[in-house]
Amino acid sequence: MSLSESIGLALVGLGCVFYLAGTVGLLRFPDVFSRLHALTKADNLGLLLVCTGLAVLEASWRVALLLASIWLLGLLAATVSAYLIARHAHHAGAAGRPAAEGERP
Repeated sequence: MSLSESIGLALVGLGCVFYLAGTVGLLRFPDVFSRLHALTKADNLGLLLVCTGLAVLEASWRVALLLASIWLLGLLAATVSAYLIARHAHHAGAAGRPAAEGERP
């Protein structure tokens, strides 16, 4: 096994650890906002590490650019979905108090 293969596999494995940490946070944290924080942070870093590891394993600029675009799209999707879930939870009163009439999210 070459050095680049070892580094690539280590990055993919570390990315899987971050995915596992995000899943544990989803199951263990008490409220919506803590769960969203665990998922968005851990999963985005996990996806970055997995994509980087796969790019190292493939050793191709074309594949690296495709994986970077996958990571950016995943980052944008996670950001937008977390914002929408948090906004809905805030309006539903999950933040400790319901949103006042006319209050901006």
